[in-house]
Amino acid sequence: MSQLEEVLLSKEELEAMKLKDFDGLEQMEAAKKMKTSQSTFQRILSSARNKIAQAIVRGDALRIED
Repeated sequence: MSQLEEVLLSKEELEAMKLKDFDGLEQMEAAKKMKTSQSTFQRILSSARNKIAQAIVRGDALRIED
């Protein structure tokens, strides 16, 4: 694992993925839980999904921010 490139996922990105994709909430509801606007939530979610896809496609390690 130490030789793999890392993709860093922020806690905020992880939370957005959890609320939308794991818990199945609608974007407006998830944005309210994160105390952010829907557009900001969408930006965070899009970033998280892009990073996860990158890690899968390239075979990179996915690290979640402490």
